[in-house]
Amino acid sequence: MMNTQVASREMFLTDLVNQCSKLEAANSKSAAYGLQDLRAVATEYVLSSSFPTVRDEEWRFTDLSPVLQIPFHIPQSNQSKVKLADIIMPVKNRDDLPLRLVFVNGFYAPDLSTVESLVLPNLPIDFYAGNLSNVPEKYQGRISDVLSKHRQQTEVFTALNTAGLADSAVVFVPANMSIDLPIHLLFLTAPGASPTMSQPHCLVIAEPGSNVTLIEDYATIGNVPAFTNAVTDVIVGENATVNHVRLQREGGEVVHIGKSAIEQSRNSRYTCHAISLGGKISRHNLEVFQRGEATETTLNGLTVAFGEQLSDTHSVIDFNHPHGTSRQLHKCIIGNKARAVFNGKVFVRKAAQLTDAGQLSRNLLLSPRARVDTKPQLEIVADNVKCSHGATVSQLEDDELFYLQSRGLDLERSRYLLIDAFAAEMLNQLPILGVAKMLSTCMAIQG
Repeated sequence: MMNTQVASREMFLTDLVNQCSKLEAANSKSAAYGLQDLRAVATEYVLSSSFPTVRDEEWRFTDLSPVLQIPFHIPQSNQSKVKLADIIMPVKNRDDLPLRLVFVNGFYAPDLSTVESLVLPNLPIDFYAGNLSNVPEKYQGRISDVLSKHRQQTEVFTALNTAGLADSAVVFVPANMSIDLPIHLLFLTAPGASPTMSQPHCLVIAEPGSNVTLIEDYATIGNVPAFTNAVTDVIVGENATVNHVRLQREGGEVVHIGKSAIEQSRNSRYTCHAISLGGKISRHNLEVFQRGEATETTLNGLTVAFGEQLSDTHSVIDFNHPHGTSRQLHKCIIGNKARAVFNGKVFVRKAAQLTDAGQLSRNLLLSPRARVDTKPQLEIVADNVKCSHGATVSQLEDDELFYLQSRGLDLERSRYLLIDAFAAEMLNQLPILGVAKMLSTCMAIQG
């Protein structure tokens, strides 16, 4: 039985790698970026790696064995006929997010995007938001340097994404430029004749002194089995500011594995609001690397899971320079037989003196069968730091429910108000009001 299981895991990865090898780069400039060499190295890594199991420490609460039973197909191009009317936008008015890049099954869909069709008076000419093939020549060298340093050797699914890298969302903000409008990066998985696996890739470069707000949004068309394997790289230059909303709202039959790798230079500011609502199994690996002193990092996470969903968040903040500051708050709202996992690591290296880091995991269980496994974690080598961490797990209080009911509310409405109040601390910090309203509505429906 064990040999059969091992063979099944190996065959799963081998089949996906073979499909990746048939992908021809969707852009004519792939050679300029060194994609072929990058993909070859990643392919070799995947073939020498093992499919994660619950025996691996980093995956011991997340069982991916159901994935092995589904023969996923990786599309060779954007062949799906998706209409914008089929897409539920994260704001009530579609015009509230005029800068929109849409990728279907990992490939750019210019007919659904709006960036190239808009001429806005407050949009700088040197700013670029598009896909890899249309990057201006003056920025290609910078993007090639970033891609060549890709960390695909750290994890098998990241390497698998790189092995199939044929297209990518690219946002390039030149030095000292502030983009006032939020940029909506919408990654859609559309069904095919067989279960679809999409591998979106996103590259964001905020040059020194720049400022940008991003909404990275994952959704599916229909509720069919699918696999999303996403990788996002964000480079935050010296004294730059990036506000990042990551919204995962895919269908209930989707497996979602995402990797966000952030590099912060001196005096930079990065804020991430990671919201996970969808997916049958979802995993988000968020890694923040400090590349200079006096960085500011804020990580806010909200997981909402019902039914039999499994949602896993693993985060790392790696301090290597002095005077760094981080604040992390991750909340989970878990109902029915759903399960959530949170593992947040903060590494404070010897050189990272005077680091100030705080981390808190707060969890609300709505049923006796709901479960959360939480592990805030600090590893400190420096001797002059201010660091703290903690975790709480609670349920709705009977006294609070009774008080609201005594004021004329029924039980259902009372429960919703308490759940909404628990989530409001996260939702009220979102830089886009429409997104917060949509998420509040989604939680009301799920609850």
